[in-house]
Parts: sequence; structure tokens; C-alpha cells
Amino acid sequence: MGEVIAKRAFCKALSIFVALAAGAGLSACSFEPPLHLPRVPANPGYTAGPPPQKTAGSPDGGTIQKFTYGQNLDADWWTFFHSPRLDALVAQALRNSPTIAAAQAQLRQAQANMAVNASIFYPQVTGNLGASRSKNSGAAFGGRISGFTYSLFTGSVGVTYYPDIFGVNRLIYRGSEAQMIYQRYELEAARLTLAGNVVNTAIGQASTQAQIAATEAIIVQERALLNLTEAQYRGGGVPYLNVLTQQSLLLASEATLPPLQQQLAVYQHQMAILAGEFPSQWQEKPFTLEEITLPREIPVALPSTLVEHRPDIQAAEQQMRYALAQIGVAKAQFFPIVTLSASFGASSLAPGLFFNPLSSVWGIAGALAQPLFEGGKLRAQERAAYAAYDATFAGYRSTVLGAFGQVADALRALEHDASSVRTQFRSRQTARQALALAEAGYRSGSTDYLSLLTAEVAYQNARIALLRAEAQRYQDTTALFVALGGDYWGKAAATGQQDGQAKGQQP
Repeated sequence: MGEVIAKRAFCKALSIFVALAAGAGLSACSFEPPLHLPRVPANPGYTAGPPPQKTAGSPDGGTIQKFTYGQNLDADWWTFFHSPRLDALVAQALRNSPTIAAAQAQLRQAQANMAVNASIFYPQVTGNLGASRSKNSGAAFGGRISGFTYSLFTGSVGVTYYPDIFGVNRLIYRGSEAQMIYQRYELEAARLTLAGNVVNTAIGQASTQAQIAATEAIIVQERALLNLTEAQYRGGGVPYLNVLTQQSLLLASEATLPPLQQQLAVYQHQMAILAGEFPSQWQEKPFTLEEITLPREIPVALPSTLVEHRPDIQAAEQQMRYALAQIGVAKAQFFPIVTLSASFGASSLAPGLFFNPLSSVWGIAGALAQPLFEGGKLRAQERAAYAAYDATFAGYRSTVLGAFGQVADALRALEHDASSVRTQFRSRQTARQALALAEAGYRSGSTDYLSLLTAEVAYQNARIALLRAEAQRYQDTTALFVALGGDYWGKAAATGQQDGQAKGQQP
């Protein structure tokens, strides 16, 4: 009979506890201000003046690049260069880079922290079991009895719950959720940057390799001219000054070769590090320009869409959401904190009586803590939270403006790069014809040596300038792809990692 009464009493107390907890959850309010993002232009243009639609082509029918506005860029944007070896190298870098590994670890840490903060929504249940052996002094009872020894066995299950009446728990969770999503975008930004660095390094290798080949060909040509000049000097056709001048020109060209070779070695070492390997273990040969195809059509997202695709912009937005949650937490500190607790267990002097209904004990309690005087601390914390939000808002605007500026710069750069390549191609063609005429005239004696040297120097400069202009066009194309950010969310949706799935369900 006593056991039934005890169980009924605990169940009644527990039902009151659950009702109070549920009511507190339903009445929860939040002091988090709403998020207001700055407006972005709705038109398709990024640049001052009419946006470029396509670039100029070279006189030999070179690549014309077209810009397709309003179309999202694929996440694997490096495939636009149509280089299987480059695709494999980017994949290896994304798989092995310690930078990516660090970003992934930070994301896992943020996910774990979010799970820790989510636990506050649930009751905290604790089990306790104890046994003790004690002796009491008879003097405590006036000396009328002698001391006695006894054993005490206790066991209980306690439940503690923090009802989210003013939304503090929810705000803390939202802050950790924003930090988790921030780290996820940081991971995507790291991947985007790493892929851009790999592609740029490959282009640098190809450009430097081409310049080395051009310089070596020029050295061979100048050495042949030196032999011809020496032969003419021995025959009395030219003064020895011509021989010295040609020797000086040959040595000057040879002196440009070691810096180019050093630059190629640096690119090789850099590529090894990007791929997560030691330079001494790197066996990949440098890229050539023939292995990389300049993209002909480039999707350009609308400005309103760019803010959704750039991971750094989305990361900045999550920083704003975290700051807003901290404002809500600071405001909620002015209001009471409520704690509900309940326990049920048994306490007996003998093991055999531990499960006796007469040994049962239970309790239910509620507590409320209200700040009364904090010396201005709470107001200062609120001002600090607002100031932190203002800083993140300014940082978001700066990130958006910087992103739009990068896209605008890359678009204009490609427009100007095409014109530069076109001009440099014509310059090289003209220089090649002039050099051929000068060499033929010099052999026949109708052209003086100064004219030959002038034509030779002009042709050398034109060859190198064209190679650099072509490489710059490749690099600016890469810069545009990176500035556009890639369609990460399209890829995430295709793989089932949508926004709600990735961030998890809020309790």
C-alpha cells in the first residue's frame, strides 16, 4: 500500500514538472533582432558602363570568349579548361591538402559544439548510488547513550531542466549553428582558393616553360648569328666591334635563362605543396600551354545570385547571424533564469530494506534567479554585442563590395587581355617578317649589322610579350572563375547536402 502511495505521489509531482517545463518552452520568447542584409544591384552588370559581351579574337582566328550573364557557374569550374591532367591534379590537391584538412577539422569541431549547445533543450538526467558506514558519538546526545555504528544505502535518479522562457538557450544554439555554417563556408572558400592556386600555378608553369623554350630558341639563333658574324670578320667584311656586340647580345639572352628556370622550379615546388606532397617527392612534369584550353564561354551569375554563391559572402552573413544571437543573449540576461528539478530514489539502513516502499524518497523543486544589481555590467555587455554586430555588418558590406570589384576587374581584364594578345600577335608577326628580311639582307650584304640587331631584339621582345599576354589571359580567366565563387549550392543539392540537412534540425 505504501509503495502505491509513493508511486502516485511521484507521478503527480513529475506530471507537474513536465507541465511546467512544457509551458515554459511554449512561452519562450526571443530578443534576437531581425537580420537585414544590404541590397545588391539587380541588373546583370558588374562594371561601369556596358558590360562586356565577348572579347576580341587574334588575327589567326584565336579564341573569342563570350560571357553568358544570368547563368550559374559549375562548382567544378576548372573543368572549363578541358585538361584531364589539371582536373586530376585539382582533385588530388583537394584530397591531400593540409589546409583543407584543417578546415574540415574546424567544421567538425563547430558541429560538435552545436551538439553540445543543443543538449540544453533536453532534461538532464543523473543517477546516483552510494553506500556509507559511519559511527556517531554518544556525546552528541548528552552522554546518555553510547556511540553507535550504522550503514546507509542511497540511490536516486535526478532530473534537471532549464526552461527556455526568454529564449536564451535557443539563442545560444542559434549562435553555435551560425558558427557551424560559417565553418562550412570557410571550408568551401578554402577549396575554392586552393583550386584557384592549383590552376594558376599550372598556368605559371606553362607560361614559364614556353618562355624558356622561346629563350633557348633565341639563344640558338643568336649563336648562329655570332658564327656568321665571326666568319664575316675573318673575311674582312665587318669590324671586330660587330663580333663583340653579337657576343654581348648572346650573353644577355643567356643571362635571362637561369631566372626563368628558377621560376619554373618554384612553380614545381609550389605545386607539390598544394597537392600535399614534399617537393623532393614530386614527379609531375610542368604543364604546357598546349595542355590547357582557354574557355570560350564563361557563365556569369547575376549580382543578386553572386551573394548566394560566394562562400566568403555567405560566411560573413553567418558572422552577422552569430552577432545577432549574441545581442539577444545580452538582452535576455536582464530577465530571470528558471531551473526545475525532480528526484526519486531510496534510502535505507540495510540492503534488504533498500527496495522497501517505506525507503522511497522523492522531491520536486523550482528556482528563479533574477539579476538585481550588476554594476552596469549587463548594459555594457549589451552595448558590446551591438558594437560587435556593427563590425560584422561592415565586414559583410566590405566582403560584398570586394567580391563585386573582383568580378568587375576580371571582366575588364579579359576584355583588355584579348586586345593585348591581338596586338602582341600582330607585333610578333611583323617582327618575324622584319627579322627574316634583315637576315637575308645581312647575308647578301645589302643590310648593315645595326639593322639586323634591331630586328633581332624586336623579335625577341615580341615573342616573350605574346607568351606573357597569353598567360595573363589564362590567369585572369581563372580569377573570374574564383571571383564568381562556383555553384556550390547546386552541387550540394545534387548530393543531398542541402542547407537544412547540412546544418541539422533544431531541437
